[in-house]
Amino acid sequence: MEEENKIGGGQAIKRCCSFHWRGKATILIPLFLLPVLIYGYHDNNPAYKCMFLVMVMALYWITEAIPLYVTALFPVVFLPIFGILPSETVCPFYFSDTVVMFLGGLLIALAIEYSNLNQRIALVTILIVGCSPRRLHFGLVIVTCFISMWISNSAATAMMCPIVKAVLLEMEAQNVFTIYKTQEEEPMEEGSSPHPSTIAMSFYFGIAYASSIGGCGTLIGTGTNLTFKGLYDTRFPNSVETLDFPIFMAYGTPFAIVIILLTYISLQITHMGLFRPKSQVGMEIKRGAENKDVVKAVIKERKAELGPMTCHEIQVTLVFILMIILLFTRNPGFIKGWGDFLNAKKIKSGPPVFFSVLLLFALPTQYTFFKYCCGKAPFPGQTLDSCLSWVYCLKNTPFGLCFLLGGGFALAEGSRVSGMAKMLGDSLSFASKMNEVLVVGMCVLISLICTAFASNVAICNILIPIFFEMALAIKVHPLKLTFPSALALSLAFHLPVSTPPNAIIAGYSGMKTKYMALAGILPTFWSFWCLIFTGSVWTKIIYPGTKNFPKWAN
Repeated sequence: MEEENKIGGGQAIKRCCSFHWRGKATILIPLFLLPVLIYGYHDNNPAYKCMFLVMVMALYWITEAIPLYVTALFPVVFLPIFGILPSETVCPFYFSDTVVMFLGGLLIALAIEYSNLNQRIALVTILIVGCSPRRLHFGLVIVTCFISMWISNSAATAMMCPIVKAVLLEMEAQNVFTIYKTQEEEPMEEGSSPHPSTIAMSFYFGIAYASSIGGCGTLIGTGTNLTFKGLYDTRFPNSVETLDFPIFMAYGTPFAIVIILLTYISLQITHMGLFRPKSQVGMEIKRGAENKDVVKAVIKERKAELGPMTCHEIQVTLVFILMIILLFTRNPGFIKGWGDFLNAKKIKSGPPVFFSVLLLFALPTQYTFFKYCCGKAPFPGQTLDSCLSWVYCLKNTPFGLCFLLGGGFALAEGSRVSGMAKMLGDSLSFASKMNEVLVVGMCVLISLICTAFASNVAICNILIPIFFEMALAIKVHPLKLTFPSALALSLAFHLPVSTPPNAIIAGYSGMKTKYMALAGILPTFWSFWCLIFTGSVWTKIIYPGTKNFPKWAN
């Protein structure tokens, strides 16, 4: 009996590696990189000590041998041990103004979901745009892009997936077009779920890509934007050019609009038979346009199920609008804002965001208590809920992302203080002989390639500080190289591991990775050229001071 339970040596090694590779990688990665640390101690060079920490964290982030959020806590332990930064300098990075603003943005997004306001916005927009397949696709893409400007990309994608699936199922029920590939088109293994058709994939790709692109439009749209702001403010505290909410939106929103339109056209060409009316896909789309009333009826039915706008939704809408107004008017730049009149100390973006959050916890979902305050029934049997539930927040807030942001800020400061970032930046000084447009293109290309294989925020924390020092070494304004590169880090279109929206649609629809890799080629191509234009031309328009190397950078 014991012999039957035994397995061969090769099989044992294979199982051991497949089940325990993370534990082995956790030990082998630092051992493999140990010579870098030894060299740092031998020459008493803190740059190499910090490089060892950065390389270990980078490999842990890429392989996820240790959870991303745990890896982000390494600077708390090792920067003081290596003698680079004291603990009292490292720890505040994990709850800086940027991290507070990010957390507040997450809670506002949860309030929108908690009140069900997000679904109402989506359905109303689709009805306004139209319900033929092409218009429906456009409506879903645009509404996802807009929503992801204000809430996390993951939440926007997760919210839209059920709406897309309901619409597609109704299309198939009315024999408008098929939403799954047949056995003849693509053989399927027994027990595996059917693969979505080309048209169905275009809808799922549309919402995933729109979530990533929409996040580029505002400062709170994605964690990468806030990471970039935190890194820039930390490295260049005396910079004249700021990354406040209004100026960031003026820079990022036009870019997001152009890219989302180009991406929509790309998916129409590759997946929905645009300019190919006689193809099978083109004919299905034409048939769908003739049955648009059926889809409109489905959307109207889903909207009717929501009922009239509740007091809860109205209040969340008003608080959200208040937050945007407070962010815009805090320090507009061209006139004095409320922050200039109120502050005894400098007020940044965190306080107005969290003021809105506090209001959501204070305001009730309804005001029926006015009736029984006057002695009228029915009298309450329990307390009223607030517009945002703390229990709901605890269940749905990814607090680990705050560690990820804070760890990146601490690591960037360690890289600066130790001289590591300057050393790497100086090694790229050969770019001073290149045309500025080529340098911007090189930074954007590196960002687009790296973000395809690892967490956007993690790669941002690694690349942006190096690009800062590179800009100083070649005497170019830091924003000219880093702002388009930071936007590029959000544009991951090829793999499920690249960004959560891609992973969500891959898991939700059951599509294969090869289809996502191919679908992302055109959007990435457009992104690359638009980012070069953004870095070379648009930056000078929004930030006129970037035309020359700034005095404060010296």
